[in-house]
Amino acid sequence: MNSPAVRVLLLADTHGVLDPRIAELAQDCALAVHAGDVGASAVLETLAAAAGRLLAVRGNNDVPDKWLGPVADLLALPERIDVPLPGGTLVVEHGHRHSATRRHLRLRAAYPGARAVLYGHSHRLAQDVVAAPWILNPGAAGRARTGGGPSCLLLQAGTAAWRVSVWQFPALPRGARGLSERGTERPPIPRPRFGG
Repeated sequence: MNSPAVRVLLLADTHGVLDPRIAELAQDCALAVHAGDVGASAVLETLAAAAGRLLAVRGNNDVPDKWLGPVADLLALPERIDVPLPGGTLVVEHGHRHSATRRHLRLRAAYPGARAVLYGHSHRLAQDVVAAPWILNPGAAGRARTGGGPSCLLLQAGTAAWRVSVWQFPALPRGARGLSERGTERPPIPRPRFGG
């Protein structure tokens, strides 16, 4: 029997500032998964309130000297998580322990039993679905090095199939604030690009 598909927000590299349009997408998801370089407790709080359930890992910049908020929130973040979903397991790590050269091959070799591997670190959107496991990078969901604007992925995980859609937004104008900074107007949400 097929269980219903689960809608999962996949994001990374907020570095203390969550784009409000991505937080809005989380409201329609059963789960948000952050692949590290979170940067602030406020990012975790916003995502948990929006999605209802949040899982996150620690990135190379998630260190006490840079963390905004209680250090206990930072210390609670693991380096890797395995997320059981309908149809398979999503493995999540930040990706900084694998060199950029052949990173996708290295991640596939490290997690051969996964349905997909989610990582961050590079701030570059990627959907490598030509081989198993899929390798997914949602780009940067904050302001730092967004490569054209903040982005994320939405995963529909069902027992029979998984589907990933890419969401990338125009960069917010200078002076606009992300959600962890309070008080920003929300531009309209664009239509997604589908892949995988």
